Amino acid sequence: KAVVSTQSTGKGKNCVAIAADKRLGIRFQTVSCDFQKIFPMGKKLFIGLPGLATDVQTFSNELKFHTNLYNLSENRELSPKTFLSMVSNFLYQRRFGPYFVEPVIAGLDPKTDEPFIASTDLIGCPMITNDFVVAGTCLEQLYGMCETLYKPDMQPEELFECISQALLNAQDRDAYSGWGGVVYVIEPNKITKRELKARMD
Repeated sequence: KAVVSTQSTGKGKNCVAIAADKRLGIRFQTVSCDFQKIFPMGKKLFIGLPGLATDVQTFSNELKFHTNLYNLSENRELSPKTFLSMVSNFLYQRRFGPYFVEPVIAGLDPKTDEPFIASTDLIGCPMITNDFVVAGTCLEQLYGMCETLYKPDMQPEELFECISQALLNAQDRDAYSGWGGVVYVIEPNKITKRELKARMD
């Protein structure tokens, strides 16, 4: 089974960031080092999906389809809170044969630009926080790094530095994660994507 790992998201002042490593592996065997784990679901809405590679691709396509359907039928952008409910419902419907993914959601409200971050487990139990959420194989390391580096109301550049250092230092302590990273910083007027270089061993 090819498994993808390591996801983190944090909240700043009028901005959010979401980051992931790039490794796709079967236990200690690396299959790819540019696997997509973060997917855009709206203009200011992203989801990160650590988990089984086939389920990541299937679930992201299903979510994109239903998000587009919602936008067309309701004639408005999907808000992050509504999107979290949609993700939670899809996962709970499949609870007896679940998708092996742990979604991490980050976005800004389309009307108010209020930052929103949340995560769910593989059967859709939601968790909404005001600071950061993490998921993946180096969960414990990410919690330690985020608790050390995070502070409330960071500016976009500070938030980028915080989430980058948390991701890079956490994945260095986990053999299943790494091989670079990608960070999206979502602001009301722009989205910045940056790629991180990391240890390649």
